[in-house]
Amino acid sequence: MSMQNDVAPDLDLVGPESRFPTVTLTRPAPSGYLLLALEIDRRPIGGHFLESGRKKEALAILKRSAGDLTGSDGVTGATAFKAMMEPPGRGPFLKKRPKVPVARFDALLLVEFERPAAARAFKTGDTWRGIEAATGALARRAFTLSATNVRRIAPVDHSRDGVFLFNFFYADRLDVNLAIWEHVAGWYQDQTGLDNSTLLLPDPGQDCPYTVVNHCRWDRLRDLMRPMLLDLGFHSYVSDNFARNKTAPMPMLYRLA
Repeated sequence: MSMQNDVAPDLDLVGPESRFPTVTLTRPAPSGYLLLALEIDRRPIGGHFLESGRKKEALAILKRSAGDLTGSDGVTGATAFKAMMEPPGRGPFLKKRPKVPVARFDALLLVEFERPAAARAFKTGDTWRGIEAATGALARRAFTLSATNVRRIAPVDHSRDGVFLFNFFYADRLDVNLAIWEHVAGWYQDQTGLDNSTLLLPDPGQDCPYTVVNHCRWDRLRDLMRPMLLDLGFHSYVSDNFARNKTAPMPMLYRLA
C-alpha cells in the first residue's frame, strides 16, 4: 500500500467532474484519536435494534469509559456509539480483495486527544488496555487504531444524538483513496446537506487493514437515505467512482450509546 505524496494521482473518473460541486474543506484538526471497534452481534441490515446480553454489557463498559475519560488530561472528547444499520454503499471492489476483513463493527469508542502523541501514549497504557481486555472478551472481533485527521469538512458534533457514519475504507493506494474521497464528498454536501466530516488516517506501523476511516453526522436518517434510495447520483457517481478507482467503502450508521 503506497503512501500519500505531494503529486495528485490520476483518477479514473466516471461522469463529468463538474456534475456536483467541489467539496469545501477546512484545515485538519491537530488532534490524535483512538478508535476501539467491536463486532459483537451479527445482524441483518436494519436489525441492530436487537442487542444480545454481551453487546449490552460491552456498551455499558464503553459508555462508562467514555464518561471516565471525558475531561481527563489531554482528552478533548470521548464518545461511545452503537450500530443502527448498514446503509447502501459497500462497493464491488471489496470482492476482489477477499483477504480484507469486512468492517461490521456494531459498538465503538472514539477518543480525541489534544495531540497525536498523547493518543499514541495512552494506547499503550494500562487504562486503555483494560478497556480493550474487558470489551474484547465480549466480542467476536475487536480492533483498535490510533489516527490523525487528514481531511476535514468541519468537526463532528457529539454533544447530541443523530445519525453518525463511520465508513472504513480499503484501497490499494492511500493517495488514490484520499483523492477519490475528496472528489465524491461534494455529492454528500450537495445532496445530503452534510456540513461536517473528519477523515481519520491510521498511524503507520499498526496492523490495520483499512486506509482511512470517515466519520460524520446528520440530524435525521432521511437526510442521508433519501438521496441514496432515490439514486440522485449515488450509484452512478459515488459508488461507481469508488469502484473504478479500486477503493472499497464499508459504511455503518450509529447512534450515541
